Amino acid sequence: MPGPSTYVHRVHFEDFDGYQFERLVFAYHARSETWQSLEWYGQTGSDLGRDIWGIREDGHTVCIQCANRTRLTLAKIKDDIAKVLRAANGVPDLFRVVASGTVSAQTRDRMKAHVRCVGVMRCDVWSGMEFEEFLRSKGETLLKRFVEGVIFPDAAQELALFAKEDGTLSDDEILAAMSKLFDRPAFYTPIYQESNLADFKQAIRDTIQALGTGIWKARDRHVIGRIPSRHQIKDAVLSQKMQTVEMSLARLRAEFDDQLKAGVIRHCGCNVPDCPTYFMPSHVAHNLERLRDEVLREYRRVYPGFHGRGAW
Repeated sequence: MPGPSTYVHRVHFEDFDGYQFERLVFAYHARSETWQSLEWYGQTGSDLGRDIWGIREDGHTVCIQCANRTRLTLAKIKDDIAKVLRAANGVPDLFRVVASGTVSAQTRDRMKAHVRCVGVMRCDVWSGMEFEEFLRSKGETLLKRFVEGVIFPDAAQELALFAKEDGTLSDDEILAAMSKLFDRPAFYTPIYQESNLADFKQAIRDTIQALGTGIWKARDRHVIGRIPSRHQIKDAVLSQKMQTVEMSLARLRAEFDDQLKAGVIRHCGCNVPDCPTYFMPSHVAHNLERLRDEVLREYRRVYPGFHGRGAW
């Protein structure tokens, strides 16, 4: 007996604001092609019609205009292309319009004709449905994360790193890459010897974010690089175990926060804003270390090849 029919529900781009829509368009292009440079002008609010400007590997330039509106008009595109031609980047080789809604054949043809008339050699127009199909073809994980509400970075640099996921990695390779997150001082320095408890808390928060998004940061918030996220693990059992690791990290962070709010963990009181010195009872330090060791034990159950310096 055949199984029930399943349907892929369309993405409701109309629910996105302009900023969110541009983020997704930028992330898609960062992932789908290799660029000499790809800049997101739209996030500054003074883009001069250049929401996104890219230089491809072959040197050709692309200007991408994001049109998150129910009805895309020729007047809108005329205004945007006029601004682009006045901007410092010059005339692009390709002017691309990515719309969130439908685009009629007549409007599409008129837009292309006008863009060619003002000196741009190539123009293409993507409707919302076309953009969705491109996403499902080359950026399914981007679409899944964005629509399902997984943390999505704001900054263009982090967004570009976030977009570059390699679906060819094996689960073992993914877990080996994740091991870097746990072989760091926050996971093996005794709590009483931790030089900066605020940095310790930040390191735990950054590890949780890296597992969920793949954006790996140092304690000073500097982006170290890009690793696979737990969402890329193919084996369902391993994926569930990694979720358990993430939950253990969340418990560690929550315990620290609770003790800080209760005043059990307290600042030294010197009134120096950047002073790293905190005080806490020994039993609180031991409990934090116990929760931290639990995180490492859970991770080793997922990836026995991990040999970090933390306790077990």
